[in-house]
Amino acid sequence: MDTMTSTKILGGFCGAFLIFLLGKWAAEEIYQTGSGHGGEEQAYVIDTGEEETSGEAEEAVPFAELLAAADPGKGERVWGKCRACHKVEDGANGTGPHLFGVVGRDVGSVAGFGYSGALVAVADVWTPENLQAFLENPRDFAPGTKMSFSGLKDAEDRANLIAWLDSLDG
Repeated sequence: MDTMTSTKILGGFCGAFLIFLLGKWAAEEIYQTGSGHGGEEQAYVIDTGEEETSGEAEEAVPFAELLAAADPGKGERVWGKCRACHKVEDGANGTGPHLFGVVGRDVGSVAGFGYSGALVAVADVWTPENLQAFLENPRDFAPGTKMSFSGLKDAEDRANLIAWLDSLDG
C-alpha cells in the first residue's frame, strides 16, 4: 500500500464525515429542533377540561408533623441506602462517621474521623431539622462536604430514617 492509496482512503473518510456534518446542519435548519415553527403560537388548543397549573407543588406537610408520625421500622429499610458508607455501632467508622447517637450530637464530633470542615460551618448540633436538610441534599446544605450521596428526595423517608437513628441510642 503506497502513500497515494492511504491518502485517498483518508480523503474518503474526511469527505464522508463532511457530508455527514452538512446533512446534520441541514436537518437542524429544516426541522428547527426545540423552537417550534419559527416561534409562532399554536393556532388551535384542544381543551381537555383541566386547568393549567403553574408548576407549584402542593402544600408541603411541615417536617415536625412528619417526624411525629414517622415509623422507625420503615426508617430501618431506608437505612439500606446509608449502610454502604456508615455504621450504627458506637465508634465503628466506615467511609463516613458512625451514626450511633447522631441525633442531638455535635456536628463533626466523632473522634478519629477526618471531616471536611464544611459541616461545622453550617450547623452546631445534628438536630432533626439539620439532619433533614442535610439528608435532602448534602451538597446544598454543606457546600464542600466530602459526602457524595445525592440525598433522599422523599420527606417521609427522611423522617422515618431520623426516627430510626434516634431510637438506636435509647
